[in-house]
Amino acid sequence: MGAQWKAKHKDIAANAKGRIFTKLSKEIILAARGGADPDMNPRLRMWMDAARKASMPKDTLDRAIKKGAGLTGENINYERVTYEGFAPHRVPLIVECLTDNINRTVSEIRVLFRKGQLGAAGSVAWDFDHVGLIEATPASPGADAELAAIEAGAQDFEPAEGEGPALFITDPADLDLVSRALPAHGFSLVSAKLGYRPKNPVTGLGAAELEEVEAFLAAIDGHDDVQEVYVGLGA
Repeated sequence: MGAQWKAKHKDIAANAKGRIFTKLSKEIILAARGGADPDMNPRLRMWMDAARKASMPKDTLDRAIKKGAGLTGENINYERVTYEGFAPHRVPLIVECLTDNINRTVSEIRVLFRKGQLGAAGSVAWDFDHVGLIEATPASPGADAELAAIEAGAQDFEPAEGEGPALFITDPADLDLVSRALPAHGFSLVSAKLGYRPKNPVTGLGAAELEEVEAFLAAIDGHDDVQEVYVGLGA
């Protein structure tokens, strides 16, 4: 299933685009606290690139940057909160949220975890590696993901499945460096972010068990404050 869980048919959901823009806007607002100049703020540059690839309107992008940099006079205070626990059948997961009201978010996340188990900080994180995750597609027919990973300085890679992107895994400190290097080795970036990769994914679940896990994950991912869901679930 890879490092980051994605809901089935998510791309064709009627409200998918709006939810993507909302999530990206929050990340841009948070990143812009470090300054509105992307040349001096690698994290902002990374999220701006992601927003452009998602076809976010320019005025929406500019407004998010100005809000985060404090140029609009608005007091916007998003905080990043991470929850750890288990989906049904002891499938570990890490849930990243951006919220302006931690008490509200934790209360609602607890309700969503009733069919699983919400754990304390550190209860699941030990079973994941914190890494840079770069999705990229070949820009030319001869592009080789393994060679590109080596040349660009990635730690590891997962080849593309079908027409999907390849996944390049980096040390967190090397995310920006590898992102900048990959285009020179034949790959176009789709996304680049810090995230989590499971060390020991759960395998061997039956169809009914997988369906139960998917339903649980879809409910978690559907929460307005949830940015990312990382799941230790293998093929």
